[in-house]
Amino acid sequence: MPYDREAAVAYARNWALSRNPAYYDFEDLGGDCTNFASQVLYAGSGVMNFTPDTGWYFISVYDRAPAWTGVEFFARFIVNNQGRGPYGRFLPLENAVPGDFIQLSFDGVTFEHTLIVLETGSPPSPDNIIIAAHTYDSLDRLLNTYDYMDLRLIHIDGVRN
Repeated sequence: MPYDREAAVAYARNWALSRNPAYYDFEDLGGDCTNFASQVLYAGSGVMNFTPDTGWYFISVYDRAPAWTGVEFFARFIVNNQGRGPYGRFLPLENAVPGDFIQLSFDGVTFEHTLIVLETGSPPSPDNIIIAAHTYDSLDRLLNTYDYMDLRLIHIDGVRN
């Protein structure tokens, strides 16, 4: 089934500068960026994957998949998911569309931050991609305002029931 990009972007815009009380705020446990990205992805997909260890789900702070809150686990789940839930792939940045995700590496080695694509120019580039994020709460921020060494785009292809 298709990924509802409009619902994902609407959720991101609504909650970028605050916290949805239905979810735990991981700000003091390493950051809330990927938790927020997962909420956005769930708003656009409506399907979680409850596979132990390798799935993508949130029930509570004590009952969640590593992919719900971990930058690397989130990426790995999406690009490798063959079961229920959202799936996608890494693509060059010029393929970014609203509702996709960008992950940043500040040291050039480890990806440490997850952003939500809200808008893009044509063709998409760091100078015209507008994002939302948690941890360093951002709404309508240009990608080129981050000081990063590497980035990767996670394009969402669809959702499986």
